[in-house]
Amino acid sequence: MRQPQLERQGGLPSSVTIYEVGPRDGLQNEPATLPTEVKVEFIERLVAAGLPVIEVTSFVHPKWVPQLADASEVLDRIDPAGQVRMPVLVPNDRGLDRALEAGVRSIAIFGSATESFARKNLNRSVDEQFAMFEPTVRRARDHGLDVRAYVSMCFGDPWEGDVPVEQVVSIGKRLYDLGASELSIGDTIGVATPGHVRALLAGFADAGLGVEHLAVHFHDTYGQALSNAYAALEAGVRTFDASAGGLGGCPYSPGATGNLATEDLVWMLHGLGIETGVDLASVVRTSRWLADLMGRPSTSRVVRALSAGTSS
Repeated sequence: MRQPQLERQGGLPSSVTIYEVGPRDGLQNEPATLPTEVKVEFIERLVAAGLPVIEVTSFVHPKWVPQLADASEVLDRIDPAGQVRMPVLVPNDRGLDRALEAGVRSIAIFGSATESFARKNLNRSVDEQFAMFEPTVRRARDHGLDVRAYVSMCFGDPWEGDVPVEQVVSIGKRLYDLGASELSIGDTIGVATPGHVRALLAGFADAGLGVEHLAVHFHDTYGQALSNAYAALEAGVRTFDASAGGLGGCPYSPGATGNLATEDLVWMLHGLGIETGVDLASVVRTSRWLADLMGRPSTSRVVRALSAGTSS
């Protein structure tokens, strides 16, 4: 299978971590629910492809995310596979109870930078979300769990429009300061541009939260995800959320399309000589396999370009 030609660029990290969100963020927005055994095989294939972190499922109530109602069954059937981290999303204390029962060692919480999305996604105000998350994070840390915090709507909100950088920085830092080890900055509706990415990262740095504590999470609604990732790379970010085959969206965000495709990100990074530990050909085969099961082509440009002649 073809690989990108290697041309290193100065001033970039020598290696990055790809935080794979396909099994959770990717599948939660699918109109159909995949069988548990398919989800398990999807995760196993991603492990075999070398993804170091795979967010495998969510303990959000099945009423809200029915596609992941089998979270406990999925966790029962997957092997932690050595050094591969397998976090799950938890919304509150009840979700944490289920995660602890399942033996999970890493969790994520999902907050909002805007009032409108906080109300629609969490049924809370921005301030009330902190009161909900604080005991969850505290208990998780008391049990020795790693905690990641997502902050959504960082670059724009479908109901409120532009979101001031200062607002995102203030809310994101509050989420991180609850006790997270990493803050993932989300372009939930895919409206970010490279200059906006640089400005927001600089705002966090000015507030004392440097790029070593940050990850980025881009959607490709306006075709900007990869260019935004490169801007973040130039700024020193070393953790990038991505979804195999570009799966995903947001059930509460009208018009949001898929995540940055893992394969598209890997192609760019490997062409720059940046280590990821990911076998590109293996991820392409996985996305092709899943797309065939779903009955539609992958949205990843790299998968489409390299899929001819691949097999499951």
